[in-house]
Amino acid sequence: MFKHFIEKVGVMNFIMLLVVVSIIIVSEVMFLSGKKLEAIFVAFWAPTILGFMNYFKHRK
Repeated sequence: MFKHFIEKVGVMNFIMLLVVVSIIIVSEVMFLSGKKLEAIFVAFWAPTILGFMNYFKHRK
């Protein structure tokens, strides 16, 4: 299952998606531990990375 998904999206995109998911998890842990402003700052990294991935994918 993962092998088919990795072949479909590419290895580098799969790694970047794992990074985005880990950023979201870290942000949630920080938020629930009381570091709310830091968690919001870290949470903005995920859409930024996804935006860069989209930009570089469609740039020709």
